[in-house]
Amino acid sequence: MTNIQIEKFLEQNYIDKKPVKVSFKGRKPIVGIFITSADYGELKAKNFWRIVGEVNIESFRKSKDMGLARMFNGSEFTKLSAPDQ
Repeated sequence: MTNIQIEKFLEQNYIDKKPVKVSFKGRKPIVGIFITSADYGELKAKNFWRIVGEVNIESFRKSKDMGLARMFNGSEFTKLSAPDQ
């Protein structure tokens, strides 16, 4: 997916708020929240995204520890959806 497609989906109140199911080309899907950081604009321009996995969401919301996030390349995404879909 392109950064424009991803950003358009995230603008629907998902960034930093609601979990998203991310499907990939070559691996199992994950559920997590996309987060913003000081370098968000730069990463977005390069189609890289920080995602906190489902098991770490509560810890991240309490601590805001960026170490709980993993970086993903948006070109590997095949689909973004609400987790219950």
